[in-house]
Amino acid sequence: QVQLEESGGGSVQAGGSLRLSCGVSGSTKLARLIAWFRQAPGAEREGVAGVLTSNGAAFYTDSVKGRFTISRDSAKNAVYLQMSSLKPEDSAMYYCAAGPPSYSWARLTAYTDWGQGTQVTVSS
Repeated sequence: QVQLEESGGGSVQAGGSLRLSCGVSGSTKLARLIAWFRQAPGAEREGVAGVLTSNGAAFYTDSVKGRFTISRDSAKNAVYLQMSSLKPEDSAMYYCAAGPPSYSWARLTAYTDWGQGTQVTVSS
């Protein structure tokens, strides 16, 4: 089993930046695909960005391309989400998820382990 712990959320004005961190522990070798999801009140949880830990290949949902960057630090067992040019619609609880490699990185069922989430609030 993989344990995931998110940090770095907070409140920021539109146009600002935040960096989220996901600490990975436990059976880290199982965490071959790690992704960030978000869920706003009343909305479905959606995939934001994913990364293959083996080669760093990254995937993004269209709405964050060019603004968000996902990266991993294998030595620190951590995955980061650098968020820039934030918009009010980016406000949500952000979750880190881990699972085996999958072509469907944005599908919730591709992941076996989830963190508790970190809140991001962007004000206009």
